[in-house]
Amino acid sequence: MGLTQRLEKRLETLGPIRVGLIGAGKFGSMFLNQVPATPGIEVAVIADLDPQRARQACATVGWDEDRVARTRFTDDSADLISAPEVEVEVVEATGNPVAGVSHACDAFRQGKHIVMVNVEADVLVGPWLAREAASAGVVYSMAYGDQPALTCELVDWARACGFEVVAAGKGTKYLPSYHVSTPSTVWDYYGLTAAQAEAAGMNSQMFNSFLDGTKSAIEMAAIANATGLTPAPEGLSFPPCGTDDLPHVLRPREVGGRLRHKGQVEVVSSLERDGRPVYRDLRWGVYVVIEAPNDYAAASFQQYGLLTDESGRYAAMYKPYHLIGLELNVSILSAVLRGEPTGCTTGFRGDVVATAKRDLACGEFLDGEGGYTVWGKLMPAQDSLAIGGLPIGLAQGVSLTRPVPAGQVLRWHDVQPAAPSEALRLRQMMEQQLQTP
Repeated sequence: MGLTQRLEKRLETLGPIRVGLIGAGKFGSMFLNQVPATPGIEVAVIADLDPQRARQACATVGWDEDRVARTRFTDDSADLISAPEVEVEVVEATGNPVAGVSHACDAFRQGKHIVMVNVEADVLVGPWLAREAASAGVVYSMAYGDQPALTCELVDWARACGFEVVAAGKGTKYLPSYHVSTPSTVWDYYGLTAAQAEAAGMNSQMFNSFLDGTKSAIEMAAIANATGLTPAPEGLSFPPCGTDDLPHVLRPREVGGRLRHKGQVEVVSSLERDGRPVYRDLRWGVYVVIEAPNDYAAASFQQYGLLTDESGRYAAMYKPYHLIGLELNVSILSAVLRGEPTGCTTGFRGDVVATAKRDLACGEFLDGEGGYTVWGKLMPAQDSLAIGGLPIGLAQGVSLTRPVPAGQVLRWHDVQPAAPSEALRLRQMMEQQLQTP
């Protein structure tokens, strides 16, 4: 039975699904836009550091006065999570990894499903959160509409059909120089003025994390941790690649491609290294590259028009766009009506380590994802653990105990201990358990 049919039956028997939303930023607003168009989903409570901003977000996306009046607004996320009117579902869309971990743990204690839009929190301690959700008998889910969940769906499709997954990931706009971009330079790369960005409500640090490689690293780590795919030892290489060339570029090096190994996560760039646009780029989409198990399947690839390499054995499927919050309902309905996540961490295979954007001095404070000091580099998790890498999710508000040259990854021993938090405690506990023979 499809999700919409299940939702109709739910409405007939139990009424609408009543959801709580934490964070009414861009993703949250896009979700809120779809609520009036989806009979069967109601937002009972919205928590935001600025409740008036959240009310304005609802008005901006077209909510009528009656719907706004029926919704409770608060600046207290704990109040939302414990609220009886939020029956089973919490959507965490803050983007703050420390807050996200705390919210997830609170939701588990309350016996409520959580859709974790906050990929940063998932990459920080996702294996632990997934285990706790299972123990609590609730669903812990990636957010459908975001590229990690959509990529996981493609990987699941491929494996369910019996194909080996050679590579999977997404597209983005990338040049090597972007790694040192800061919130002061980001709008030039996007072709916007600071005034235009401010008028559109765009956060410079958040958008800079999309540009400087951090968000790509975080999302590929999440995909690796959910699917069993793994990063290359050197991290992401961002090869320029359009949709027509996916099966040529994203195949192993020994057969002419760019991959270090089969089963790799990778991000493709929509720009050539000289800045020219890639033909038929995949900037907004996701992909999976598969290998035919035999000659019959390879022949079928050709007969049915799949994009293949010259051998016909490597083929690509892709989705050219993602609509983030406009698609989030799929996760909510899947969790409540099927008891299934739309992607969930199953292990610790990829990690994202803070890396110096410039020469950093002893005593400097780090400002985290998308900021002026560090960007996030994807690493195999075992390599990160071996060097004691400082996760990007905990690289904010901590000071350096020694100078760090530009381009060097940071380690725990390079910084003063962070302020105590549930996220820090769980990350340290997870690392200790994984390092114990």
